[in-house]
Amino acid sequence: MTANGEPAEIQWVDDHAGPVVRPYAVTRGRARPVTGTFDLISLVSATRGDATPEAGLGPEHLAIVALCQRIQSVAEVAAHLDLPVGTIRVLLGDLVARDLVQVREPRATAGVPDDSVFEAVINGLRAL
Repeated sequence: MTANGEPAEIQWVDDHAGPVVRPYAVTRGRARPVTGTFDLISLVSATRGDATPEAGLGPEHLAIVALCQRIQSVAEVAAHLDLPVGTIRVLLGDLVARDLVQVREPRATAGVPDDSVFEAVINGLRAL
């Protein structure tokens, strides 16, 4: 029983959303990945057929490895696991550091100007 008299199981379940686990609990309070930045369209693939539970790996880590047996984008991983993208990025950093997944960042498209061109346009518009 909790302090307000509800059974302990009920406080962790939302009628509409299902089980509630705070993202900071999944990442152990970390807000940034140990390595990488991981764009939403970065492609993630597992480097091994399976991941065995190791120290420091939670069920979410194992779910990412299982899901990424087929190449998935970071956004797809977040959607499939129903976790915020920031949380997925932290977990991916852990997995990349352990060489359990590989992440391919998108290539810069030829012909797209760099930020200095946009800054010059903005400054020119402000001068008008």
